[in-house]
Amino acid sequence: MIIHCATSNPGKLREFQLAAPDFDIRPLRVRVEPPDETGATFEENAVLKTLYYSQFAPGYLFADDSGLEVDALNGQPGVHSARFAGPNAHDQDNNRLLLQLLAGKTDRTARFVCVIALVNNGRLEKTFRGSVEGRILTEPHGSGGFGYDPLFFHEPFGCTFGEAPIEDKMKASHRAQALDAMFTYLRGIAST
Repeated sequence: MIIHCATSNPGKLREFQLAAPDFDIRPLRVRVEPPDETGATFEENAVLKTLYYSQFAPGYLFADDSGLEVDALNGQPGVHSARFAGPNAHDQDNNRLLLQLLAGKTDRTARFVCVIALVNNGRLEKTFRGSVEGRILTEPHGSGGFGYDPLFFHEPFGCTFGEAPIEDKMKASHRAQALDAMFTYLRGIAST
């Protein structure tokens, strides 16, 4: 089954493809300007993006919105995770700002959240949510992953997502959970 995904992030695309080798996951063939992410929640942004990008690909298409919620920051950066330090910020800028805001704070609990929206020929089918708990370290560890991965310590791994092998991360991450739910749903459709 061919499924298009709406991402230009090579790290996300790799995770999507590793999550379900039994599906033919393809990025959009056309380069289009992304829509403004005006939603107040991950779900609103995922649906907004999926419906927008569905005009550029037939059949099934999915998009995700994901980010980091930090308890001591009242859920920030949340839906603004990718542009936390500004519209042209890079991962290092976002990580630096996060560490500045958490300086001196003892509550460093956080979670990664991912919501995937799935459409079929422009019609919303369903959304899928995943989350994983952890805590923010005081400095980055590991060069793997992307975004906040080097700061996010996941207790069951005993290391950050930036240090964890991609195979382990894909078994436990917020994105892996949401992808697993979506692919389980699609396998059910394919078998009927």
